[in-house]
Amino acid sequence: MRHVQQEQYLDIPEGVTVQIKARNITVTGPRGVLNNSVRHIDITFVKVNDKQIKLLMINGNRKQVASIRTVKSIVNNMIIGVTKGFKYKMRAVHAFFPPNLDVRKDGSLQIKNFLGCKKSVVIDALPGVTIELSKAQQGELIITGNDLQNVSQTAASIQQSCVPRNKDIRKFLDGIYVSEKGTVVEDM
Repeated sequence: MRHVQQEQYLDIPEGVTVQIKARNITVTGPRGVLNNSVRHIDITFVKVNDKQIKLLMINGNRKQVASIRTVKSIVNNMIIGVTKGFKYKMRAVHAFFPPNLDVRKDGSLQIKNFLGCKKSVVIDALPGVTIELSKAQQGELIITGNDLQNVSQTAASIQQSCVPRNKDIRKFLDGIYVSEKGTVVEDM
């Protein structure tokens, strides 16, 4: 069944500008500029006023109409990124061999001694993402950035690089896991 017209409204906070041209979205805020393209989704953006944008789809089926909410979430995450930023905390878990975590000068992470292995693993941070070791907690990483997709993908790459191979994962729970998700600028 075709839906004649579906629409969602997106509120723009103070101090943030959103520019949309040919479904290329540019969000500018106090923490920087983010760009994203949603050219693959047939959606219309209508500027209601300076504080609100309407996302509109005409004659879409059920799956196409569901993509309106996805695009709204993408733009909303971009707005949160340029105002507050995103922060993931990861903890190294080990039973016997503690992994050595080292942040290199180029921003990549080097993991040594995982499950007692001699081989070291190097994970590069995606653009706009910084990795640092926590000063308060040993074995904790703090991953920060403005783009949620890049921050979460960097955390996923770190977690997937530390999987016990050829071992029973019910017994060998060693690895580096996401312990906390939040924003860089904390809400009061």
